[in-house]
Amino acid sequence: MAVTRARKVEQVEKLGKDLQTVSTVIVTTYTKLTVPQDYELRKLLRSSGAKYAVVKNTLAELAAKGTKVEEALKGLSGVTSIAYTSGDPVALAKALSKYAKDNPEFTFKTGVVEGRVISINEIEALATMPSKEEIYSKLLFLMNAPAQRLVTVMNAIGRDLAVVINQGVEKQKFGGEATPAGV
Repeated sequence: MAVTRARKVEQVEKLGKDLQTVSTVIVTTYTKLTVPQDYELRKLLRSSGAKYAVVKNTLAELAAKGTKVEEALKGLSGVTSIAYTSGDPVALAKALSKYAKDNPEFTFKTGVVEGRVISINEIEALATMPSKEEIYSKLLFLMNAPAQRLVTVMNAIGRDLAVVINQGVEKQKFGGEATPAGV
C-alpha cells in the first residue's frame, strides 16, 4: 500500500517537530529484525526516556533540515531507524548498545550529541560512561565526605573522654574520700 503525499508531509512535519527539541540522535540500521524484537527495543528505549522511529531516508533528511541533527541524517542509504531523546544521552547509548549486543542484526550508523556528529566508536564509548545520576551521587558523596569526617572527629573527643572516665570508675581510681570545699 502506497503512502500518500499528504501522509508523507504529515510524517515529515511530526518528525521535524520532534527533531527540533532533541539533543541526542543515534541513527541505526537493522536486518531481519522481527516484530517481537522491535517491540522489545521500543520498550527498552521508552524506559530510558527516548523515542524510536523507522524512517525513510529522504523523509528523515527533509525533517532534519534546520535542526542540530541535519548533518547526521544527510545522504543515508539502506534501512534506517533513529532513536532520539532530549534527556540523558548516556542512557540512550547504553540502552541501544545493550540491545545491539543481544541482537547482532542491529547496528549503528552514526549519531549526534548536543549538535556534534559522533562515530560508531564514540557511541560505544558514550555507552560505557556513568549516567548523570551516577555522577551526581559520586559528586554528592565527595562533597559530603569531609563534613562526615569532621563530625566523626568532633564526636570522638566526647566519646573518648567518656571512655576514660568510665575506665577510671571501673578501676575505682576515683574512690578516695572527697574533702568538702572550704573546710
